[in-house]
Amino acid sequence: MLRGALIQTMRIAVCPGSFDPITYGHLDIIDRASKLFDKVIVLVSYNPGKSSASFSLTERMEMIYAVIGHLNNVVVDCNDGLLADYLKRTGACAIVKGLRAVSDFEYEFQMALANKKLYADAETVFLTTSTENMYLSSSVVKEIASLGGDISDFVPEQIREQIGRRLFSAKTERM
Repeated sequence: MLRGALIQTMRIAVCPGSFDPITYGHLDIIDRASKLFDKVIVLVSYNPGKSSASFSLTERMEMIYAVIGHLNNVVVDCNDGLLADYLKRTGACAIVKGLRAVSDFEYEFQMALANKKLYADAETVFLTTSTENMYLSSSVVKEIASLGGDISDFVPEQIREQIGRRLFSAKTERM
């Protein structure tokens, strides 16, 4: 054994969210996180606070894979349990969250404190969104798509048709 040898560990971060659907805002945060960490796990989570998803877990994961191909250190997974437990299982050291506004910070700060209490090794890293994505959310995309609007400025081309077809047809079926 070499005296004084550095033992380097892989820095793994988790970007959790519902990604229903993934947007350019999400991709911006994921891309930037991929430059800060050795490995980034985009974690599609079940969120009991949101009434119902427009896309299944599998569909959301497939859409994410369709748009992250250029990021070699990013993978996709899903979880229906505590985020802190997921970090422990995977050896992740950080949670990466994007912030659009002060109102996002208040909720995310509470979650960061709760995760730290549940798992002391969990650090939360907040990345502020790019100015062109400050207004962007999955909810905005879903509303525009359901009304037949153009979502090309909000989601990548690879998934645009799938989103529009699902959400616009769901609206017309309800009428």
